[in-house]
Amino acid sequence: MPSLWLLTPLLAALLVSCAPAAGPTEAAGLSQCTRDSLDTLYKGVFTFGTDQPVYPPWYMGDNPENGEGFEAAVAYAVAAKLGYPGEDVRWVRVPFNAALAPGAKEFDASLSEFSITDQRKAAVDFSSPYFDVTQAVVAVKSSPAAGVHSVAELKPLRLGVQVGTTSYTAATSANPVNPVTVYNTNLDAKMALSAREIDALVADLPTAFAVANELRDGIIVGQLPPVTDDVEQFGIVLNKDSKLTRCVSSAVESLRDDGTLAALEAKWLAEAGRAPQLR
Repeated sequence: MPSLWLLTPLLAALLVSCAPAAGPTEAAGLSQCTRDSLDTLYKGVFTFGTDQPVYPPWYMGDNPENGEGFEAAVAYAVAAKLGYPGEDVRWVRVPFNAALAPGAKEFDASLSEFSITDQRKAAVDFSSPYFDVTQAVVAVKSSPAAGVHSVAELKPLRLGVQVGTTSYTAATSANPVNPVTVYNTNLDAKMALSAREIDALVADLPTAFAVANELRDGIIVGQLPPVTDDVEQFGIVLNKDSKLTRCVSSAVESLRDDGTLAALEAKWLAEAGRAPQLR
């Protein structure tokens, strides 16, 4: 708000000290993000992208349009904050790597469990984070991993992960003794676990619950402690230097401040609270 810069330093300081902790910047930013002012691909329509297929608990039934699943619900909540009702939201399917590649996009914003990294920021914009990621260990009841209660107990076991994921870093940190087996997909790793080729699979927590539910006698052994002080976070992807980035970030921050993100986590990712912590 330009007029604030005309205030005396003392008056400005008083206004800041009296403002709510939630942050006037987010509120002011969102108030300027009116539907008529947003430079979307199609006037009056907000286009979200996601991969195909998509899986629970992020999306349900491989159908983002139904608004069911954590990321689908977050997308519609962001759209609502920006003035777009559900009927003015459209979806396109864009492969994961294509969404992160440089160049113009077929969407205004995309949600596909994109972890925010400095390398990716060189090609695309990210919104403020909407989810903090933890890694978890999945096993079957007959596996020697089923009775594990600490990270130290994982060391003699055979762990598997999907290639190119942050789960690999977590698994190698938890088990420096045995080499971690790498698979092309989580499906391959799940099949290896079923075939007893590995003792446990490491994946992000919501994905771990989905895998455990798909396995016969699948269980969550527990959550791994973070490898570094930097928390892995998911963000919404937009075009590099998109004019929408600030507004989408303001919408995410508003959803965090008003408790919507927490409520959606409780609804769609509630099982996470029942996963023990491995120490």
